[in-house]
Amino acid sequence: MDAQRRGRGDQIDPADQWVLNPNTGEYELRLAPSAPQSPGPGARGPAGGRTTPPRTATSRTGAPRTGAPRTGAPRGEAPRGGATRTDVPPQRRRRGAPEEPPPGRRGGRRPVQQKPKKARKVLVWTGGTMAFLLVGVGAAGYFYLQHLEGNVTTTDVGSAGASNFSKDEAFSILIIGTDKRTGEGNGGYGDKGSSGHADTTILLHVAEDRSNATALSIPRDLIVDIPDCPTKQEDGSEKVVPGLRGVRFNRSLGESGRDPGCTMRTVTENTGIEVDHFMMADFNAVKTLTTAVDGVEVCVEKPVNDKQSKLVLPEGKSTVEGEQALAFVRTRKSFGNSGDLDRIKVQQQFLGSLMRKMSSGDTLTSPSKLLKLAEAATKALTVDKAIGNVGTLKDIALELKKVPTKNITFTTVPVKDNPAETVKATVVLNEAQAPQVFEMIKNDVSFTEVKKQQKKEKDAEAARLKGTKAPASEVRVRILNGGAVAGSAQKTLQHLQVEEGVTKSENGGNAPAALARTTLEYAPGQADQARRLAEIMGLSGSALKPGESVTNAQGLPTMTLTLGRDFKGAGVKLNAPVEAPDVEKSTADKVKCAS
Repeated sequence: MDAQRRGRGDQIDPADQWVLNPNTGEYELRLAPSAPQSPGPGARGPAGGRTTPPRTATSRTGAPRTGAPRTGAPRGEAPRGGATRTDVPPQRRRRGAPEEPPPGRRGGRRPVQQKPKKARKVLVWTGGTMAFLLVGVGAAGYFYLQHLEGNVTTTDVGSAGASNFSKDEAFSILIIGTDKRTGEGNGGYGDKGSSGHADTTILLHVAEDRSNATALSIPRDLIVDIPDCPTKQEDGSEKVVPGLRGVRFNRSLGESGRDPGCTMRTVTENTGIEVDHFMMADFNAVKTLTTAVDGVEVCVEKPVNDKQSKLVLPEGKSTVEGEQALAFVRTRKSFGNSGDLDRIKVQQQFLGSLMRKMSSGDTLTSPSKLLKLAEAATKALTVDKAIGNVGTLKDIALELKKVPTKNITFTTVPVKDNPAETVKATVVLNEAQAPQVFEMIKNDVSFTEVKKQQKKEKDAEAARLKGTKAPASEVRVRILNGGAVAGSAQKTLQHLQVEEGVTKSENGGNAPAALARTTLEYAPGQADQARRLAEIMGLSGSALKPGESVTNAQGLPTMTLTLGRDFKGAGVKLNAPVEAPDVEKSTADKVKCAS
C-alpha cells in the first residue's frame, strides 16, 4: 500500500509512519490501518462475548517477542503487555480534522497522548526522506535501493577490476566518458562509426586518510603503449585482444573489442598507478545529471557563440544544464587554441562546479532533487561488477564526500608535443614532470596544502627529534630492504660505515613486507641513537617508530632501519623538500572562468 495515500486517508502526517524499531535501533516504515474496520463475518462485539483472539508478536525466527511492543497497535491504545510507548511519536491530527470525542463517549476516557518532541520529528523525517541514500531502512528503502540497482549496468573486466571496495584504503577509479552516440538526441554527436572510444578520461585517486584526492585527466591524443587485453565474451569465454605500441590513448577502448578493463590496464602500464575500478558514461550522463541538480554554474571570460557545438553564453557566470551543459564540455573552438588540452581545462572547471552543486545544502536537503539525482546517476553509469551495486556506489560517494573540496585537485598528465610529428596532432609524456606526478598520486601526496597533516608531521618531529644525540660511533642498527631498489641495504651500509662513522651497523637482508615509507624502529633506551641516525638519514619524526629493539650478530640490542619505496639512494637525505612540479591545476572549491 502507498504510505502517502494511507497517511492522507487517516489524516496522519507521513513522517509519523517512520518509527524506531527498538530491536534494531533503526527507523522503519510502519503502516497503521487506514480506517476502523468493520467486524468480519461471524465476529461479535463485547456483548456477544466472542472476539478474535489477539495474535502474539513473533520475531522472524518464529520465537515470541518479549521486549518489543507491537508497533501496529490501534491509535490511542497502549501496546500490548501494558508497556508505555515512548519511542514512537503519536500520530498527529491534521489541521481541520474533527476533534477527538470528549471523555465518556465511545466507551470512556482515552489514554492521554504525549506530543512528539521536535528533535524526534526532525529525525523521523530525515529517516523517511533520505533512507534510500543514507541508510536504506525499512521496506520502502529496500525496494527503492533494489530499483536503483536495476538502473546500473555492469561489465565484467576480469582481473582488471577484481578488487573489492574498502572504506579503509586508498582507491583509484577510472572515470571514462565515451563518444558513443546512443541515446535520444545524440545522433549528431561524436564519431558516427565509433563503438565508443575513451573520449574523456579522468583517474580519480582518493587518499587513504581522505585528506585529499586528485582527479588526473588523461589526454585522448596521448601516445601510449596499449598492453594485451583479456576480455570477456558474451558466451563466457575469454579473448585476448593484442596490444599496440605508440598509439593514441583513446584507442584503448572500443577498437577491436577492447573493454574498459583494457583502458584500466593501459593507465597502469603507462603511469604505474594501480586502477581499482571504473565508471563509464556517455553523452546522456552530462545532460541528465545537470538537469537533476537544476543546472551548474560555469564562467567564461568572453561571450561564446560556437556554431559547431551550438553553445551560446554571455560573458561571466551562467547556469547550464541538459543540452547546453553537454555543449559546454564538448566545445573546442571557443577556448584556448581549440585543442583537446584546452577542452580538458574547461571540463575540469565544469566537474568542480558539478561536485559543488551535488554536495551543496540546496541539493542534499531536497528530497525531490536527491531522487532525481539518484535516478540520473544510476541510469548514466556502467561500472565493473565489483562495485555494481547501489550499496557500494553509495559507500564510494560517502567516502569521497569526506574529502574537503579545497583538497580535491584537478590536474592533467604533464605532456609535450610529439617530436616525431611535423604537424602537431598528438602529445607524449613530459618525462621531466610526469614521473613525479605519478609518484605523488601513488603515495597519497596532496597537490594542495593540507594543514592538518603538516601540523601532525611537525608535532611528531618536535616530540621525537628533540633531545640529545648519541655519537655516530655508538649507533647500532641493522638495515633491511623493504621496497627500495635491489642492493639498497648494502649500499646504505657502506655509506653509513665509511662516510658517516656508523660502524656498528649490519645488513639484515630483505624485510618481511614491503613498506611505502622508510622507518626506524627503536627501544626507549635507544632514543638518542635514533635521533642521530635520523639526522644522518634525513628521517622525519613520523618515520621514527618507538617499539622494541632486536639483537644483532654480536648479541647486542640494535635498532631496525627498513628502507621503503620512498628511499632515494644511499647518502641522499629523505627529508629533502617535496614540491609539486610546476603543472597547471585547480581545486574543486573555486570557480574559475574558462578562457
